[in-house]
Amino acid sequence: MSDDATPGSPSGSSRPPFITTSPLMPTGAPVQLSDARWSAILADLESRGVSGTPEIVSAEAVTFTDGSLGCAKPGQSYTQAIIDGVRVIVATDDAQYDYRFGTGDSPTLCER
Repeated sequence: MSDDATPGSPSGSSRPPFITTSPLMPTGAPVQLSDARWSAILADLESRGVSGTPEIVSAEAVTFTDGSLGCAKPGQSYTQAIIDGVRVIVATDDAQYDYRFGTGDSPTLCER
């Protein structure tokens, strides 16, 4: 076995790095955002010092392919499971914010 081979792999070959497949698959179903989730988004925007009046641009049901909710960060590892969630786009006077929810009411801001 060569020095660059991965144990248990054929001699001379190494394991390719893990690559996340397409991050999300819209179901095409718009959703009504719960008061708890909207309040959580407002609190997050406030904690970031965002000014202006936020408005919901879209809220859609999404099936995420892993625990990153379609917002994987380099160097992080995520649960490899299908997660039914919600993607919410919120606009203020000068910017848009892409929030993701999994099964709970805690938002994840997707910063790409």
